[in-house]
Amino acid sequence: MASVVLRQDVDELREYMKELSYQAMRTEVSLNRLSDEMRQFKDETLRDRQRMNKQWGDLANRLGTLVEDIVAHSLPRVAAELLGCDAPELFALRVVRRRNGEFREYDAMAVCKDSLLINETKPSLQSSHVEAFLAKLADLPVFCPEYAGKRVVGVLSSLYPDPSVVCRATAAGILVMGMGDEAMQVLNPEALRERGEF
Repeated sequence: MASVVLRQDVDELREYMKELSYQAMRTEVSLNRLSDEMRQFKDETLRDRQRMNKQWGDLANRLGTLVEDIVAHSLPRVAAELLGCDAPELFALRVVRRRNGEFREYDAMAVCKDSLLINETKPSLQSSHVEAFLAKLADLPVFCPEYAGKRVVGVLSSLYPDPSVVCRATAAGILVMGMGDEAMQVLNPEALRERGEF
């Protein structure tokens, strides 16, 4: 009798072992499937993040060029009002000049008889842009030697520049344009007086 009970226990144990083995195999298959799904999800997430970063970059570029286009529309009027230049000899956007393996890009340029208006547009204007723009203007004779002898008027533009940046630019003799009631307007015409030109 004991051997029959022992045999039944062994048979039950075998059944449990089979069931346990089967469950372990199912668990391993499920874990492998989950691991594959997680890897696919991670890859998709990475691709989505890369695509979103590209879209954010494209949007930022479009917004930057949109602001440049809004500003550019007002520059001939500003040249006429402040410099007496009713008909610029040249009005160009996104001018790139190369010299000695280096290049400079000017967002907008209006060439008048006696003066040259150079514009730099930023989506958000900061005080550090004033110093960088002054350095860019200092390089102008190297990159645009044909305009030597013309009075150079620098304009920094942004839709809504901070008053502290306008103050800093005024002290440096740089005009600042920002959005007025209906169009872009020069916020600090006195900057030309700072340079003794107005």
